[in-house]
Amino acid sequence: MLSDVGSAVLIAICTAAIITSAIVFLTLLAFACFQRRETQKHQNEARAIKNGDICSIWNYDGRIAYEDIIKATNDFDIKYCIGTGGYGSVYRAQLPNGKIVALKKLHRFEAEEPAFDKSFRNEVQMLTNIRHRNIVKLYGFCLHNKCMFLVYEYMERGSLFYALRTDVEAVELGWTQRVNIIKAIAHALSYLHHDCTPPIVHRDISSNNILLNSELETFVSDFGTARLLYPDASNQTVIAGTYGYIAPELAYTMVVTEKCDAYSFGVVALETIMGRHPGELLSSLASRSAPNIMLTDVLDPRLPPPTNPVVVGNIVLVAMMAFACVCSEPRSRPTMQCVSQEFLSRMKTSVTPLHAISLLQLWNRELSFIQ
Repeated sequence: MLSDVGSAVLIAICTAAIITSAIVFLTLLAFACFQRRETQKHQNEARAIKNGDICSIWNYDGRIAYEDIIKATNDFDIKYCIGTGGYGSVYRAQLPNGKIVALKKLHRFEAEEPAFDKSFRNEVQMLTNIRHRNIVKLYGFCLHNKCMFLVYEYMERGSLFYALRTDVEAVELGWTQRVNIIKAIAHALSYLHHDCTPPIVHRDISSNNILLNSELETFVSDFGTARLLYPDASNQTVIAGTYGYIAPELAYTMVVTEKCDAYSFGVVALETIMGRHPGELLSSLASRSAPNIMLTDVLDPRLPPPTNPVVVGNIVLVAMMAFACVCSEPRSRPTMQCVSQEFLSRMKTSVTPLHAISLLQLWNRELSFIQ
């Protein structure tokens, strides 16, 4: 009996020793891993300081290094430059893992200009706080007085402006694709205006700032002049944006509202279905000198007129929404939430044949639809 008890005690002691040893081992292993991670972190920070790299990367695989960016662009060689924006140049870079990204770099003389520096940092602030399927993704940034760049999702097809002004690209953008582009812009703006707190006004919606990927999916980009709208603030500002897309009331009120984006959206929507900027058409409508112009007369002539009743209904709806948005009186413009909801509703078919639809009917929203 005693031997049995002794054996049980011995087994219990051995078991406890094994458990204790395991706990100690696991604790030491966890501590070692923590120390290794902290050491690696400090080494990375030291390397970042050495390279002048105040860099933050997220929404990615966590392994983009400053050196990878420099190597991928050969220190931002001009041969990797794919465009120039309102501030800075855009580069295409293929990282070591094969991923292709777009880099917007602020050049040194631009970085010394306070307005450019402010816009650059503003874009970082805006894009780090918003997520929407139709807003370009910011993977990270490097902010340093010697090297400032943003790391974006790469858009293979470039800007809507380029696509509409290149005949081959424009023909590839059929009516359904163009309607989908317009809908995507409306959804993105509705998100900025109604789902963000405080609301965000983009202030530079133009065809240059609408990007397309290889699948012709649409993304709003360039938030350098975006503005947060605070309810208790005057929201007065200097005029910002692209000539031809700026809401007319900004010239005399200097107060930015969501309706400024609505106006710009209307211009881009018309540009998308017309294939060119609608400046002359807007002037004619403002002077009431275009009542007898038919919708078919202003649609992009590089595409055959739509015949499918659903496609015709969508084109008509786009035109009606666009004309409502470019109304000279801001209070008469629909909110982007209303526009987005119109596009989300069931498909509409126009009762009136396309060839019989005038711009005056669209302007006055006199057309009927069937579901």
